[in-house]
Amino acid sequence: MLLLMKCLSLKQPYAILLANGKKTIETRKWNTTFRGDFLIHASKNIETLSCKYYGLNVETLAKGAIIGKATLYDVKKYQNNLEYKLDYEQHLSSKIIEKFAYGFLIKNALKFDRIILYPGKLGFFDVYLDSKV
Repeated sequence: MLLLMKCLSLKQPYAILLANGKKTIETRKWNTTFRGDFLIHASKNIETLSCKYYGLNVETLAKGAIIGKATLYDVKKYQNNLEYKLDYEQHLSSKIIEKFAYGFLIKNALKFDRIILYPGKLGFFDVYLDSKV
């Protein structure tokens, strides 16, 4: 039986940090009304310097694949850089926000034992998977 799930693509190393539960806020320039379980997709784009900072080997990181799942339970709107910086330990992004940003609050992250090769897309996108996932 096929299961329809939402999926969100992130650059590495942020995808693996989210799947491992070390990153609990995903920041975006756009808001969402979506709440619930979603798949974590590692895009083919890698931030090499960030990988080095977190001690991750670029060569061993999954790319272009679904690597886990998590639950988005709320969204926080950042009004300024101070608010954003105060949550650094949760979102792990050193970027400076221009006007405002949104923080997708994440819990129940789970890294899959096996990756599922899959093309990424922008925003939340639909994925049909075997119900055993």
